[in-house]
Amino acid sequence: MKKIEAIIKPFKLEEVKESLASIGIQGLTLTEVKGFGRQKGHTEIYRGSEYTVDFLPKLKLEVIVADNMVNSAVEAIVKSAKTGKIGDGKIFILPVEEAVRIRTGEQGDKAV
Repeated sequence: MKKIEAIIKPFKLEEVKESLASIGIQGLTLTEVKGFGRQKGHTEIYRGSEYTVDFLPKLKLEVIVADNMVNSAVEAIVKSAKTGKIGDGKIFILPVEEAVRIRTGEQGDKAV
């Protein structure tokens, strides 16, 4: 099993969620996060004062998938989250040693 963490732009959430659902991924965890990469934030004007916003709002999706679903899940996320502009995000793939469903005690792929 693998854990896929994707940092995406907030307005792309529905597209990504639908794309993952279309390939059979039923669940995900979502966290509102802030960060920056090459974008380095941006400058805004509020009540006549200019200030720099260093950390931009992003969403972090976490999905656990079987090894044979990793490529299709990554492709689905890239296809649906991409705008072609800087700040589209990143995807990280991590190994998962074990998963346990609390309600039933099922383990491994069955728990996901």
